[in-house]
Amino acid sequence: MGTDSDAMTANDSRLTIHDSRAPAIHVVAGVITDRRGRILLARRTAGRDLAGLWEFPGGKVDPGETPEQALVRELHEELGIHVGGSEPLIAVPFAYRHKRIVLDVRTITAWDGVASGREKQALAWSPLSKLSSYAMPPADRPVVAALLQPDRYLITPEPDADEAGFLAILERCLQAGVQRVQLRAHGRDASALRPLAKAALKLCRAHHTELLLNGEIELARELGTGVHLRSRQLMELGERPLPAKLPVAASCHDADELRRAQALGVDFAVLGPVAATPSHSDQTPLGWDGFARLRETTDLPIYALGGQGTADLSAARAHGAQGIAAIRRLWAADGKSSR
Repeated sequence: MGTDSDAMTANDSRLTIHDSRAPAIHVVAGVITDRRGRILLARRTAGRDLAGLWEFPGGKVDPGETPEQALVRELHEELGIHVGGSEPLIAVPFAYRHKRIVLDVRTITAWDGVASGREKQALAWSPLSKLSSYAMPPADRPVVAALLQPDRYLITPEPDADEAGFLAILERCLQAGVQRVQLRAHGRDASALRPLAKAALKLCRAHHTELLLNGEIELARELGTGVHLRSRQLMELGERPLPAKLPVAASCHDADELRRAQALGVDFAVLGPVAATPSHSDQTPLGWDGFARLRETTDLPIYALGGQGTADLSAARAHGAQGIAAIRRLWAADGKSSR
């Protein structure tokens, strides 16, 4: 993906903004899939920044071009293919040391020709399941997450005495397609939460859904499930609290917490509030511009929290979010999003 550069090494992955006032460079890239479901990656050539890393092919949007037009041109110049159509996937704002970019990624819906490295770049067709094994520039990593991980993160309301009713609604949410769930029960200690957590985990496993317990590290370890760290826990912990096979997430509200989450090795973060919400009435909303500026500082997958529902997924992806996290707009009697 063509951006010029002071030479940077492949190890330069912890980067900071050189000039936060500098306009972002608009870069477009394509997710190209072959008939076997494999995705095309291109390797950055020697002498360019981030040389040797693999990326989704594309390049800069020229003045007067739309992203769609730029992608058609770039993929023909770089690969010799003809693009017949594309759809937006995610636009990732990212701040490198010497520049800011917005990586505008589109899924190619129709193309023909034989892809070849017309600029002497190496190419690789990767199965979707193997994408995470490729060393990539930081801005490309959230794209992989967008392809592999859920776009909705359900946060349950506080459970009441009617556990059977609670579990029935949870199951309807799972049947409606929710694939990542946080069981949030601040009013219960680990002992009181254990039976409900076991029942919720059984449901989630039956639906191939990931379950994380809010704040309960030891119970998560005992049950073999994930944990969602509260922001205070995040800042106090000295190391990742669970092994790599168990998911760890974190609640973040600012750049310091996002940096801490990245350093701790969490798998994804939740950032907000993006919009005003009753559960965060004491916090000033970030707005989408504020969310995007914080998104620039990390390559973690980040869910947008605060006033979000499934109707906001397009806006979330357009500002670099993995998707949306929500309580009331994903938790409903029919298991579907409500506004």
